[in-house]
Amino acid sequence: MVTIGVASVANEDELHRLLQREFDFPDFYGRNWNAFWDAVSGLVFIPEHVRFMGWELLAERVPGGATMLTDCLDRYRDLYRPGLRVEYL
Repeated sequence: MVTIGVASVANEDELHRLLQREFDFPDFYGRNWNAFWDAVSGLVFIPEHVRFMGWELLAERVPGGATMLTDCLDRYRDLYRPGLRVEYL
């Protein structure tokens, strides 16, 4: 399991930088949602269990980013990893 603290994230760029670091995305990661999808669907392995801590604060500060992240991870689970467990706490 990987736990990612998102409570201090203030904007989408910070969110993408955090995701890049925590999921070990390559240096050429484009820090946008298309690049996120490309990374999770073909470049890196996402652990079976991911826990985001401080989700409520992220959703308040960066609502579009929070929605895109959940949408991407839901789609990834539906298409490739039915056993993926993601918690938003």
